[in-house]
Amino acid sequence: MNDYLVRATGLQGKVRLFAARTTDVVEEMRRRHDLFPTAAAAVGRTATAAAMMGAMLKGEEKVTIQVKGNGPIGQIVADANAKGEVRAYADNPHTHLPSNSLGKLDVAGAVGTEGFIYVIKDLGLREPYRGSIPIVSGELAEDFTYYFAKSEQTPSAVSLGVLVDTDYSIKTAGGLILQLLPGLEEDEIAELEKRLAAIPPVTSMLERGLTPEDMMRELVDDISAVERLELRFQCFCSRERVENTLVSLGKEELDAIIEGEGSAEVVCHFCNEKYGFDRTELTTLRERLDAK
Repeated sequence: MNDYLVRATGLQGKVRLFAARTTDVVEEMRRRHDLFPTAAAAVGRTATAAAMMGAMLKGEEKVTIQVKGNGPIGQIVADANAKGEVRAYADNPHTHLPSNSLGKLDVAGAVGTEGFIYVIKDLGLREPYRGSIPIVSGELAEDFTYYFAKSEQTPSAVSLGVLVDTDYSIKTAGGLILQLLPGLEEDEIAELEKRLAAIPPVTSMLERGLTPEDMMRELVDDISAVERLELRFQCFCSRERVENTLVSLGKEELDAIIEGEGSAEVVCHFCNEKYGFDRTELTTLRERLDAK
């Protein structure tokens, strides 16, 4: 099964659902950044949330999530768009902690229980939308649930999971979001709450071979308006962009690099791709500034 996301409605349009399998996307991030298990779980959960939030957008719109807690992993950044393209990284990819009291990867310990989560949406307007909430647990699913309730005034339930294998590869990863829309009756809300309390973890469902559609049906029987979106890791860095970044440093800074080390290596935060420039290439870039 390839990574993909499903968005749908249920209960005659009174709930909105998003469910995703992100195993391959998270594995690609783990491989590129050499993520240790706890870091992989934290980055994977954030990236999965970003993928589902990206599916709430349209056209060229995109969302960026910044998790800035007081834990050892430092900042986690993920972004995604309406096309299913996702990327993410953490400041300290080699973060790994002992299991928590439940015998699970201690994501809250890595993220920290104090700090903020920032959500920036580029909607093609003059200024991007910015929302933020304080970290409430550090486990991230609860934090994004709180974000939707406080920043977007949409009662939601968020489930995120990443299962790391013994060889540190990603065994399963995915997520599920249920959002309540106007028109729900009290008995319908009570039934949803009952199902939410009984639903297995996302990783358990994926391990059993459930599809994103199957995960939705664990919560709502009658899903409709089903749309499928393929998900993939995608970075947008390029040598040309890096060259433009080096030129933007200005004449003095470029001269200092040329006369000093005589070479430069730029590493992309998101994909860990390395771009090297020797003295001749740097001099050519410097000449661009003289030609302006």
